Amino acid sequence: MLVSLFPRQARLPLRIAPVVALFLLLAWVLTHLQALRDGIRLNIPRYGDISNISANTTHPAGSQPVASKTAGSTAMSTAPVPTTISKVAVMAKVQKEDTTWTADLNGWDHAVYEVDNPKATLRVPLNKGKEAMTYLTYIIDHYDSLPSIIAFVHSHKDGWPQAWHTDTPGYSNAVSLNTLNIDFVQRNGYANLRCNGNPGCPAEIQLHRDKQDSSRTTENNMGTAWRAMFNSTPPDTIGVACCAQFAVSGKQVLERPRSDYEKYRHWLIETELDDDTSGRIFEYLWHIIFGREAVYCPALAQCYCDDYNRC
Repeated sequence: MLVSLFPRQARLPLRIAPVVALFLLLAWVLTHLQALRDGIRLNIPRYGDISNISANTTHPAGSQPVASKTAGSTAMSTAPVPTTISKVAVMAKVQKEDTTWTADLNGWDHAVYEVDNPKATLRVPLNKGKEAMTYLTYIIDHYDSLPSIIAFVHSHKDGWPQAWHTDTPGYSNAVSLNTLNIDFVQRNGYANLRCNGNPGCPAEIQLHRDKQDSSRTTENNMGTAWRAMFNSTPPDTIGVACCAQFAVSGKQVLERPRSDYEKYRHWLIETELDDDTSGRIFEYLWHIIFGREAVYCPALAQCYCDDYNRC
């Protein structure tokens, strides 16, 4: 009679192993579900996914980009870039967030505003409007001593899904800033740090959409916000790659008087709109504030080449 080399009870774990694995997988999914809900508001492409946007898309089909009546477009400068470049990364955070990753930035100073700490060295007048309050406060407070380059970014370093919108390997803000083409920012005045135009391009905001959608709170309130801040007629269409991470030259910031930025911040403080809506309104205005056309959707390959020398 043949005798088994392995007692029956020794084989039991092999039978329950799939059950254990399934349980662990379910626990992992439940743990990350809330983060995914917070990070995804549209069908979000991962880094390198360009299937939902044409590389040649620059404006809505059948229309031309609408020039801003408030900022005006400025042609790319051909002047030599200064040999001494000062760079500051500006971001908003709450006290529990870890921003020690800023030590990984090469040649960048940083200005980190603790929006929920009234005793912080860098603080905002009111924790409202998401990152917009911090961005405007930095400009207002440093208007007379701006650096050569200012990068306005979020406080997270990297990773999916919290940094899904960061358009670099690993979704890393450190990589984004360390590989940023400073020469291009100096000459162009403005660079959106996200090149993938989904979401945002080519026509995220359409003020004369045939059928109003109540879920489009940014679009539905953009016209009123535009008139209040710019005192002019808003364009029909606004398009730009999301999500309020960009770099500007100090010179471009100075194209507007400080009073303009104070006016924008006053609107943000006084508006009755919720934080998400008011912050997202600015998300689709920054490029216009800094001299770009209302629809600013550079060709994908060209943007990667300009922003990061990935040609």
